[in-house]
Amino acid sequence: LPSYTVTVATGSQWFAGTDDYIYLSLVGSAGCSEKHLLDKPFYNDSSVDSYNVIVDDELGDIQLIRIEKRKYWFHDDWYLKYITLKTPCGNYIEFPCYRWISGESEIVLRDGRAKLACDDQIHILKQHRRKELETRQKQYRWMEWTPGFPLSIDAKCHKDLPRDIQFDSEKGVDFVLNYSKAMENLFINRFMHMFQSSWSNFADFEKIFVRISNTISEQVMNHWQEDLMFGYQFLNGCNPVLIQRCTKLPVNLPVTTEMVECSLERQLTLEQEVELGNIFVVDFKLLDGIDVNKTDPCTLQFLAAPICLLYKNLANKIVPIAIQLNQVPGDENPIFLPSDAKYDWLLAKIWVRSSDFHIHQTITHLLRTHLVSEVFGIAMYRQLPAVHPISRYSKLLPYLRGTQPRLTALSPLLLKANATGGGGHVQLVQKSMQDLTYSSLCFPEAIKARAIRAFTAEVVDIYYGSDQVVEEDQELQDFVRDVYVYGNAHGSALGFPKSIKTKEKLSEYLTVVIFTASAQHAAVNFGQYDWCSWIPNAPPTMRAPPPTVKGVVTIEQIVDMLPDRGRSCWHLGAVWALSQFQDNELFLGMYPEEHFIETPVKEAMALFRKNLDTIVSVIAERNKNKKLPYYYLSPDRIPNSVAI
Repeated sequence: LPSYTVTVATGSQWFAGTDDYIYLSLVGSAGCSEKHLLDKPFYNDSSVDSYNVIVDDELGDIQLIRIEKRKYWFHDDWYLKYITLKTPCGNYIEFPCYRWISGESEIVLRDGRAKLACDDQIHILKQHRRKELETRQKQYRWMEWTPGFPLSIDAKCHKDLPRDIQFDSEKGVDFVLNYSKAMENLFINRFMHMFQSSWSNFADFEKIFVRISNTISEQVMNHWQEDLMFGYQFLNGCNPVLIQRCTKLPVNLPVTTEMVECSLERQLTLEQEVELGNIFVVDFKLLDGIDVNKTDPCTLQFLAAPICLLYKNLANKIVPIAIQLNQVPGDENPIFLPSDAKYDWLLAKIWVRSSDFHIHQTITHLLRTHLVSEVFGIAMYRQLPAVHPISRYSKLLPYLRGTQPRLTALSPLLLKANATGGGGHVQLVQKSMQDLTYSSLCFPEAIKARAIRAFTAEVVDIYYGSDQVVEEDQELQDFVRDVYVYGNAHGSALGFPKSIKTKEKLSEYLTVVIFTASAQHAAVNFGQYDWCSWIPNAPPTMRAPPPTVKGVVTIEQIVDMLPDRGRSCWHLGAVWALSQFQDNELFLGMYPEEHFIETPVKEAMALFRKNLDTIVSVIAERNKNKKLPYYYLSPDRIPNSVAI
């Protein structure tokens, strides 16, 4: 009788094994086998077990494997990595799974060859493809969490998410442990509940700072008051996306050449410097009108909406030359200048840094990486079956994991330590949606993510022989349209495509998806401890309103405005935890899950990794002996996604 050898691999995650009954049946072109109980009583984490399956009749070419899980004592989830089948002829067929099987359920696996819908000519494969999408669309439903937000998955809490996109147990624990470790290592538990208790002076902040040695954060602590460090952060800090070249002086910033002439080094007027491209602006108008945090009646908190003018000097450095702390000019909204009294100018810069922190956390980090990646991820699950090449190669599978758990873990920060907590952060997202255009997610042509784009183009070439194949791939078009229609209520106005008709545009689209969830997130997330741990450089809240006159502020008043001891500790613990890699982190180009079996794709992945290794070497060489190295975009420090 025909005999098949079935090898079953269980995942290495916590609790990946199961004690439930597991049944397997083979579906071939000439028939279907009976159900076979895989009779080893326990499946241990990381185990690889083999079984002989004897069938009564020839099955022909094996097309599907059906797995059923039935309760033993209680429901025990099982993470199945893959199944390898050795046929009676000695051929091996790989059936990748890499998903959880929960409750009493059944899953059907196809072999590891990625296929477009047009490649499936056999009825049973077409039917499997259709049923998988029908099931997914019931599991992954769009929901409007709050008006004006990108749509999200229909889940009120983490446990409501489909099992395959829930945060891995160890990752959730890692975040909590990192937060607790920060409390312990920084020796700040004793300050955690000291709300309303001000620090004595700037040096007093070192009590919660110096316990962890970090080159960049120590440089920030030592030089944060300097204009050069202030300007440097707009280019190389954790929020390097706000600065813009000034082509015309803002109408609501009535600054003149006479006011800033001591900062201009080329003996030109301010207008002439603008024409030469030497003036830059950072406008925090999104913060204008945002409600402040009122969750603690014992502490008043305040926001500003500054406009900051910067200058590229003869040393090719960016330095601030004028700061107005609110949007409407007037006698009670002075323009602060480097020529002002020391503490007037310092306080104005602190307000800008605090404003930058709010925009960074809520817009640059949360909205433009986590929430956007969630939209792409839900649409992928809903419209692309597991066998689709884009579903397999793009590694969107883990992109949803982590957003919701981390937001839950961060709620104390938002409510207690952040001036936009308690509702202001929601208003910020709603206001900034008008700027969330598709083109703003496309990396600029001159500094394009070339390694990622080359990889996407190569994979697209493997599976799409022509632009016509792209246009006729209905599953792909449904994926793109889901993002356009449901993922963003403003899709038509924001330039998101509702269809893709060429290989080039498909490659661009996939580059946007991957870059946003990997490199972009790394650039704005993992430097948070570096740049935000020294509290005066990135205050999460201010406890007095912006000054309305010059010449009266004292250093004691500045210290009293900064976050109290309790809020400082909440803030420091959060930025430390967010900046840590997980113990089992997977970085860009690391794909341990064998979703593909085709040689051309494996070769493309190997070339991608080689190109990334070259970039790592170039960046490492560039950073040698630098006091302020920039390594956030080094591929060996870019996790595969926002969640891993």
